[in-house]
Amino acid sequence: MRARPSLDAIALVLIAAAIAFPAVARADQPRTIVVSGSGQVSASPDTADLSFAIETHAKTASEAASHNATLARKITDALKAKLGDRGRVWTGGYSLTPDYDQRPTRQGNPVIIGYNAQNSIMVETGAMDLLGELVDTAIAAGANRVNYLNFSLKDDGKARARAIADASRDAQAQAHALAASLNVRLKRLMSASTEAQPRPVPVMRAMAFSAAESAAPTPIEAGQITVPASVSLTYEIE
Repeated sequence: MRARPSLDAIALVLIAAAIAFPAVARADQPRTIVVSGSGQVSASPDTADLSFAIETHAKTASEAASHNATLARKITDALKAKLGDRGRVWTGGYSLTPDYDQRPTRQGNPVIIGYNAQNSIMVETGAMDLLGELVDTAIAAGANRVNYLNFSLKDDGKARARAIADASRDAQAQAHALAASLNVRLKRLMSASTEAQPRPVPVMRAMAFSAAESAAPTPIEAGQITVPASVSLTYEIE
């Protein structure tokens, strides 16, 4: 009498068959097309970030640091007085490093000839009409350099919503054009999604000034910020 196969053996046979012969796609599975649209909106920035640098050199570390601290306090006080309640000022970074003699020595060891103290003062403000005056104020108080001036939107929600609406209309137009070219008809919208886009940050402008150059008022124009958006739509077709 032949032994009947066990349940475990039958299960293994079924699993092997499923792997060897994957299920065929259902005949009633809907046909679809996928399109992507893009849009962008330009907006006037409402926030500016500035970074001012103070660099001092002296024979000793304490002298370099002391001179730098004096200038930093002077610049900070001048900027706060100019801004009032229309922005904020804070320290962005500080470093104190030795300066080395670049000439080769017999011993081969670098020789310290002084010290370099660097301090950065940050400003954030929505007062676009004060930017030129802030630059001039910092330079007059002793700033050696303007590291950058960066424009941004404090809240880009409204601009991004408009950009998404433009991207959606672009995607719909593409879907209709694609359907017409393929001689098919659009049915229901099956899915819609937006792709993450980087926050709009304009290129930072690096600037360097001297006391002589700051005699004339510094003109600053903010320009426009571009807010991008991308939308993907999936349509059923027949």
